[in-house]
Amino acid sequence: MFDLFKAKAEAVSAEVHRFPAKGPALDFIKETFRKEGVADAPQAYAVWVDCPFLEGVDKDALAGEFPGLTFNVTRDKAEQSRIGVTQMHWGIANTGTVAQNSTDPKERLASMLPWLHIAIVGTDAILPDLPALLETVHPKDCAYLALISGPSRTADIERVLTIGVHGPERLIIVCIDDLGGQN
Repeated sequence: MFDLFKAKAEAVSAEVHRFPAKGPALDFIKETFRKEGVADAPQAYAVWVDCPFLEGVDKDALAGEFPGLTFNVTRDKAEQSRIGVTQMHWGIANTGTVAQNSTDPKERLASMLPWLHIAIVGTDAILPDLPALLETVHPKDCAYLALISGPSRTADIERVLTIGVHGPERLIIVCIDDLGGQN
């Protein structure tokens, strides 16, 4: 199912990377922070919503390594961030979509306001299609379901395709085979 998910996500301009475990995935995210110039300055900040992926990670050391990285997601900080990192709950193979229970506004802020969104998802959480997702999600547990398919795009401005108008210009999906049941 991963191969279909990857093909469909890349078809809508998402970047998809697969890792066997959390360690190599964290190394990749840190390298992305370096390449993107995460720093303690507006438009160079990074926000990371606290999530199961971060269990066992020394967040203080990580923030020390990347001044400008914060785990305290606010609207102001997210608006001024270059990168937002969230852990998604599901992937949808036949559309290349990542899905998340975004009831907590911090999830929406970090995934929609920065220029680059890094979405973490376990490969075991990739479902075949939207009906499978809707069978999984219970409305009582999920007041706000976010579905993200590639970078933000619109063609409603003079019918010209524009990237990044209503959200991130770039989406990197980090798929992890052994996320340790952390979805």
